[in-house]
Amino acid sequence: MTSSDIELEVDGKVAILSLNRPQKRNAIRDETIEALGHFFAAPPPQVASVVLRANGDNFCAGLDLSEHRERDATQVMVHSQMWHRVLNAVQFSNLPVVTVMKGATIGGGLEIATSTHVRIAERSCYYALPEAVRGIYVGGGASVRVARIIGKDRMIEMMLTGRTHDAEAGQNFGISHYLVDHGTGDALGLDIARRIAANAPLSNFAILNAIPRIADMSANDGFFVESLMAAVVQTGDAAQKGLSDFLEKRAPSLKPVSNPADPDAAS
Repeated sequence: MTSSDIELEVDGKVAILSLNRPQKRNAIRDETIEALGHFFAAPPPQVASVVLRANGDNFCAGLDLSEHRERDATQVMVHSQMWHRVLNAVQFSNLPVVTVMKGATIGGGLEIATSTHVRIAERSCYYALPEAVRGIYVGGGASVRVARIIGKDRMIEMMLTGRTHDAEAGQNFGISHYLVDHGTGDALGLDIARRIAANAPLSNFAILNAIPRIADMSANDGFFVESLMAAVVQTGDAAQKGLSDFLEKRAPSLKPVSNPADPDAAS
């Protein structure tokens, strides 16, 4: 990595990125977001999925306001667009990203998390968008990504009031896909990332890049793009092997898996 703000470990086909400013509750400075961008611009060639996690007790407490400097309007806009470029690279890369959240997941931390594809929350996790309380406005994509996940009305209320939501509420809102006990998120994240890495790469690429764009299209345009992606993916070598394995009963059978978010699920 280009910065000590993010640690990189490679475990087989999985890259593990750890936010590494625990003394600052992993608050984000420009160096941090730039290091994230550098990784997704040139990931190790063997990597097929990513776990994004954090050292310490908090995922990310948002912008490091102690390093905030005054900018004019143009500079603020350019700075915001730098975040947009990096988080678009995260969302629309060919690498599915599993995020493990805990403790503070606030402001820019929530913007980073919602640019990723599978989100796990430990029960210590809490969410807020306190920008208005601090006299600023979100600039890392929350107006699009967070609003689409939790709904624009709920986001407006969160920003106007500065209200904090706990992990249970975040699960109900759709911020997290899995809700797990303290200290168990990393193991689940790595397990999910390994399973995703075993998928056909072209299938993963199509899922990450087609579905969000189809959501912005008219129904008929979406149907057309879906058929186009199906034609591309299903005529590839991996698809032919996968279908052959299924027909010849070499593929693993699909079985229901208990949802870790369900406190009554069997262990």
